[in-house]
Amino acid sequence: MTHHQPPSPQFFLTAPTACPYLEGQFERKVFTHLIGDRAKDLNDLLTQGGFRRSQNIAYRPACETCRACVSTRILVNEFEPTRNMKRVAARNNDLVGDMHDAEPSTEQYSLFRRYLEARHKRGGMLEMSVLDYAMMVEDSHVETKVIEYRRRGPDTFITGKGVGDLVAVALSDRMGDGLSMVYSFFDPELEDRSLGTFMILDHIARARSMGLPHVYLGYWVNGSRKMAYKVRFQPQEHLGPKGWERFRTDEVGQDK
Repeated sequence: MTHHQPPSPQFFLTAPTACPYLEGQFERKVFTHLIGDRAKDLNDLLTQGGFRRSQNIAYRPACETCRACVSTRILVNEFEPTRNMKRVAARNNDLVGDMHDAEPSTEQYSLFRRYLEARHKRGGMLEMSVLDYAMMVEDSHVETKVIEYRRRGPDTFITGKGVGDLVAVALSDRMGDGLSMVYSFFDPELEDRSLGTFMILDHIARARSMGLPHVYLGYWVNGSRKMAYKVRFQPQEHLGPKGWERFRTDEVGQDK
């Protein structure tokens, strides 16, 4: 009997484009496709190796002159919220997240558009149609979930679901060793709630309840103001030449 080995993933390299995080730099990415029965295991392996998922693509930076993008993950079981994070959690205690299969909706897309128009006017995602958004949510061969956040209602303690308008949304992958936050967005008119921080805190709590040791935050870019928030969630590990190693905020001159 002939045994056929499953094909190994093929990797490709993009052409250089302007870096969206650091002025004057150019980025390149190495990527492969996440499809078929092996997609989940491959996504776990690649995420642990510094890749990120977008639809059915796994990618990581492969820039020629820069190594600023660093994969970041929170150590869930050791995490302790700061005083400010505790205030954010208390401020949003009236919200509840409903996790379900990755299915898009017109309500999600409407919130997504308002978020982009308020926070990312110059980003390429601003051109995404409702079909593009649906593909971002649905085009996944791994275990992907959507968490919809709404205000608590009188029956929330029974149903686990909120009521009223959609306040925030997170698209996340469940992996063997953690939750990977793929993309999140929220009502830009509720900026005083710090909903981005709240969703990360919620993912930490969910991962802990699931017995998962990590929450993957994607790339932190030293020198990028847009990415500075990620290192506030301590303790965390960064992926370097020697593998995953602990990282402290005082290493970049920030307060603990």
